[in-house]
Amino acid sequence: MKTNLANILKEALKLPPEARAAIAGSLIESLDQTVDADAEAAWEAEIERRVRELDASSIPLVGWAEARRAILGR
Repeated sequence: MKTNLANILKEALKLPPEARAAIAGSLIESLDQTVDADAEAAWEAEIERRVRELDASSIPLVGWAEARRAILGR
């Protein structure tokens, strides 16, 4: 089984970043056995709020490189 897992990981790492992210997300979601309905509703409301802000252009956008520098404190 350990060899199979190593092979799966080796093959997965060959995938493009978007595919790897999708797989990682699916694996993480599979760990959640219970769903907190209140948390789900709160996240949906937050996402809708952020999308409205983006659509209204009421918030400044920054590129990933700039955001990453800010996150890492550079």
